[in-house]
Amino acid sequence: MKRLLMAGLMLGIVLCTPCFGVAAEEQAATTTKSHGVLHKIVMYIPNRVLDVFDIVRFRVRVGPGLAVDARATKVASAFVGSYASVYVGLPGPRNRPFPKLPIGFESRNGVQASVVDATVSGGVDPDYGPAEIGVGVQALIVGIDVGVEPLEILDLLAGFFFIDLTHDDL
Repeated sequence: MKRLLMAGLMLGIVLCTPCFGVAAEEQAATTTKSHGVLHKIVMYIPNRVLDVFDIVRFRVRVGPGLAVDARATKVASAFVGSYASVYVGLPGPRNRPFPKLPIGFESRNGVQASVVDATVSGGVDPDYGPAEIGVGVQALIVGIDVGVEPLEILDLLAGFFFIDLTHDDL
C-alpha cells in the first residue's frame, strides 16, 4: 500500500512538473535585449534583491533517491547517484534574466566528474553557477543542497553601479 501511495505521489509530481516552474529549455529560449534607462531605474531595486538571493543556494529536497554531490566550480565538481524530488528553499544563481521559484521538481541521475557529465536531469535542473562552491546529499527520502556563488557577490556589487556582470537582470 505504501509503495502504491508513493508511486501515485511521484506520478502526480511528474505530471504536474509545469506547475513548479519553467523548463530549462524555455528559460534558455528567452532572449536578452538591451533595455532603456527608465527600465533600468525602475528595475534597480528588484534586480538588487534578486542579486542577493542569487548568492546562496539552500534547498531541502523530499523524494526517493541516493546521491552525493560536491562542487568547487564547474571544473572541480562531482556527482554520483539518482533522485527525483520536490525542493523548497533558495534556488541559487538564476544564470539568466528570469527569477526562479523557491519550490519545484527536479531529478538527476548518473555520474559527473568535472566537465565529463553523464547525468540526465528532469524538471528544472539545479543549474549550478560556474564558480559555485557547495554540496548536496540525497539520503533515501530527504536531501539538502547548499552552495555559495562568489561571482554573484561581484555581480551584486557591480549592480549598484548599473553593471550586470552575469547578464541576469530583468
